Amino acid sequence: MDSIITVKTAQRAAQAARAAAKAAVVTVKAIAKATALAIKAIIAGTKALIAAIAAGGWVAVLVIIVICLIGMILGSVFGIFFSDEDSGTGMSMQTVVQEINTEYDTKLQEEKNSVSYDVLEMSGSRAVWKEVLAVYSVKTNTDQDNPQEVATMDDGKKQLLKDIFWEMNQISSRTESKTETVITETDDGHGNIVETESTVTQTYLYITVSHKTAEEMAAQYGFNEEQKGYLAELLADENNYLWSQVLYGITGGDGQIVTVALSLVGNVDGQPYWSWYGFNSRVEWCACFVSWCANECGYIDAGVIPKYAGCVNGVQWFKDRGQWLDGSAEPAPGMIIFFDWADESGQDGLSDHTGIVQKVENGKVYTVEGNSGDSCRVNEYSIGYYEILGYGAPAY
Repeated sequence: MDSIITVKTAQRAAQAARAAAKAAVVTVKAIAKATALAIKAIIAGTKALIAAIAAGGWVAVLVIIVICLIGMILGSVFGIFFSDEDSGTGMSMQTVVQEINTEYDTKLQEEKNSVSYDVLEMSGSRAVWKEVLAVYSVKTNTDQDNPQEVATMDDGKKQLLKDIFWEMNQISSRTESKTETVITETDDGHGNIVETESTVTQTYLYITVSHKTAEEMAAQYGFNEEQKGYLAELLADENNYLWSQVLYGITGGDGQIVTVALSLVGNVDGQPYWSWYGFNSRVEWCACFVSWCANECGYIDAGVIPKYAGCVNGVQWFKDRGQWLDGSAEPAPGMIIFFDWADESGQDGLSDHTGIVQKVENGKVYTVEGNSGDSCRVNEYSIGYYEILGYGAPAY
């Protein structure tokens, strides 16, 4: 009889411990002062389990160990992997990253608007977000003067992240006047093409995006060996799926191409996408971007997504395989979106532009597109938007 009571007591203890653990995790992720409140929750749960442990509830001991481990993780540099939810301040890591991305796009536009020019050339790339967050996590959590947990977000930590982002990324520009010979072709009125040479002076605006790597930032901040070790652990390939969840809310394997595409947001000029495809100079590179992302995931070799530089060819590939949805459909993340832009002549039923569906939310289709204003960016459209020609539905 005593043994039965002990088993039941242990079971109740285990249930209580699981509830306490869940409450501790939720509390940490939902309240700004996560660490202190998590400790209080753990202590409260522990007191409730003391009697059960004394009665032979050995299962509870294991649960308490798990709870303590959770608390230790949340208070360490690895707490960054729990930062994807609102911490009670109306912000999460995702919303702050989106805000910084918008600030970055605004600065690029300001550079374009700062001078008058005839030709725009953009080059360079931005730091990968997981490197920015890894540097932020180590610097913030191991700061000797003011160490802070990184599982939650508030105004102070948002400013720290912004400062690190702009220390890792720089936007510069310059202008140059060039005198060039231009050949103009005209019809002489008798069906003959006449070529006329003229000399014109054009103003070129060059915008360059440059960035520092996580290793360069570790050197700049004077990280010690322990901090460098933390940085390497955070950036290990086996943690990529955790970064996908933190940055983009992607928890499943089908979001691989979306993760790759989102990691490239902010890159300009189409390098390395069009050169990887095989072009020697810049082309309209939206399809090259989609193909590059697909190749990174192994989808081209697997026959899941075609390698295409022309949007029309991409559309036909999906239609030939019965994997085509028209523009009125509600797509799923990872589908390939195709557009038919309306110009002065109207729409011609042929695709002019392509991208990758990131998500569908509140009647909106969110996409990641290359060659959108000559950069990789996230855009949004209403479901059924008239310029959406349709979607390719890869068989992932």
